[in-house]
Amino acid sequence: MTPVVHYPLTIYYDAHCPLCVKELGAIKDYDRHDRLRLVDCSGAEFDDPFARRAGIGAEQMMRSIHARDEAGQWFTGVDVFVLAYRQAGIESMARLWSHPWLRPLWDRLYPWVARHRMFLSRLGFTEAFDRLVRWAARRSERQAAACRDGRCELP
Repeated sequence: MTPVVHYPLTIYYDAHCPLCVKELGAIKDYDRHDRLRLVDCSGAEFDDPFARRAGIGAEQMMRSIHARDEAGQWFTGVDVFVLAYRQAGIESMARLWSHPWLRPLWDRLYPWVARHRMFLSRLGFTEAFDRLVRWAARRSERQAAACRDGRCELP
């Protein structure tokens, strides 16, 4: 079940991580309604009153991506990616992250990716994933543009 999200959605991420910067930058590029806010939680000076009140520290945020909606509801890990991709209109990526058969795999794999994100960035995973996200975004835009007057003519 998809949670009710009250936008804007504030996403806390590691701005020192090339993979994180590329992925969230690509998502933000397609956030046509400007409902995603990106906040770097990697600096020593990071202090967020909302996170503090929720008992979420910077160390915890650095282990797993976190997001907070306007109503104060918190999301972590894979849920953040599903919500962000969906908001940006990159539905194919949102469906991939939320697919009922694949979701258990992503839930287990994501902590490993988060823990090794710098190493994966050095391996070139960053550029490959960026291309995939942007390809999916362009595809979603083409599909949306093909729908006129409630009728869709897919290419």
